[in-house]
Amino acid sequence: MIKYLLFLNLLHNSNVYSIDCFKCVSINSDYQPCEDPFHHNYTEDIYKSPCMGGKKGRDGLFPATSCVKIAGIFDDTEDSIVVRGCALDSGTLTTDTEIVRMSHCGRFYYKNRYVRGCVQSCNDADGCNKGTIPQCGNLTFLLISFILINLLVF
Repeated sequence: MIKYLLFLNLLHNSNVYSIDCFKCVSINSDYQPCEDPFHHNYTEDIYKSPCMGGKKGRDGLFPATSCVKIAGIFDDTEDSIVVRGCALDSGTLTTDTEIVRMSHCGRFYYKNRYVRGCVQSCNDADGCNKGTIPQCGNLTFLLISFILINLLVF
């Protein structure tokens, strides 16, 4: 009986959060729904709910924890670029290897090309629509516990 109660407690406390984000790429304004100023009124096809991302050193996709926006200018052609997507913290120890931990501006590589611009991440602000994966609520947990206790005791 104690095993079942512990299992139910784990179900009750296992919250998995994800975030909803827009995913798109626009180079030299070739995809207007991705560009700034950003308007949500014609972007349903690029809205991902929940947004899933890769994790360093792991196969597959995982629920994202942050939305990411890259905006800049390619050094070689002066073409503009806007990328919107999502990412998650891979759990490394340093901030400089985790794109979601710190927004920054400067120079960086994007697909083997130098870009001057900014990488911004957010997880609870305008343009970052937070969502949760369905989970067991308090009432459901109490009801299941009551039923199991009655089945085990009687």
